[in-house]
Amino acid sequence: QVQLVESGGGLVQAGGSLRLSCAASGRTISANAMGWFRQPPGKEREFLGVISWSGGNTYYADSVKGRFTISRDNAEDTVYLQMNSLKPEDTAVYHCAASRRGGIYYPVSLMTYDYWGQGTQVTVSS
Repeated sequence: QVQLVESGGGLVQAGGSLRLSCAASGRTISANAMGWFRQPPGKEREFLGVISWSGGNTYYADSVKGRFTISRDNAEDTVYLQMNSLKPEDTAVYHCAASRRGGIYYPVSLMTYDYWGQGTQVTVSS
């Protein structure tokens, strides 16, 4: 069983940056692809990006490509989401998730991921 805990959220002005962390416990996630999602108020959960087990491959949604970057430190069982040039429409609860596979397969589907964190709130003011 894997427990995922996100941190690093908060209130930031438009144009600012935040770095979110996703720390795993219970067992290592070094063999799992890891995804990031967000859920704006009143909307469905939205795929943002995914990183393969080694960190060698990433895939991003068009809405965040060029602004958001995912990285990982397998020695620390932690995955990061660096968010730059934030916009008010980026306001959401951000979740990390562990895929059952090491490579990137069907990354957009929620069904690809076995474990989810509770999320961290990001609020971007205009």
